Amino acid sequence: MSNKLLFLIGILGVTLFGVTSVLGGFQFEDYDPISQYISETMAVGSPYGEKLRFFGYIPSGVLLAIFSFVGFKKFPKSNLTKIGFLGLGIFYGIATIVVGIFPCDKGCNLELVNPSISQIIHNLTGMLTYIFVPVSIITIGLGLLKSKNYRRLSKIGIICGLISVVFIGLLMSNPLSNYAGLFQRIIEGIFIIWIIACSICIKKMHC
Repeated sequence: MSNKLLFLIGILGVTLFGVTSVLGGFQFEDYDPISQYISETMAVGSPYGEKLRFFGYIPSGVLLAIFSFVGFKKFPKSNLTKIGFLGLGIFYGIATIVVGIFPCDKGCNLELVNPSISQIIHNLTGMLTYIFVPVSIITIGLGLLKSKNYRRLSKIGIICGLISVVFIGLLMSNPLSNYAGLFQRIIEGIFIIWIIACSICIKKMHC
């Protein structure tokens, strides 16, 4: 796969995710992105939840998985880089597909009162994403440290990973916080920044 095509796949993947998450909030009159989770926009019973999942989140996950599974081959051989990209593909790409196939219950059942199997799978997948994606990004950053051509991307990866860990800690410490939606969007925004930086680097192959 050419560098330009992989660049486009990465950019399209995060753009599709970002646009879908923003548009989803407009289907509700009283949706509050500061306090409410992204998942609530595609929950069971939401007006356009099914369309958002199958035309937004799932295709985005497919693109992000492809980007990750092919991406590591574009960089100098390193076990850390390879493990990091594979982790990104599994826990961000495939995980996005899984949460699209298994949406949360109506309103996302934040108190987990008699949750459905779909809700349990959705929550478990989300938890694994927020545990392993930062680790994967930091691992890629560490893997690229030894290469002079990729030190800038290495630093971006390590910084993005560490900052996301801070906000994930805030989110997980109180999932029912009035700022849960804001924290989640900051986390996802950091992941998106990393994918964009990585995509641009692959296009230039000197960063």
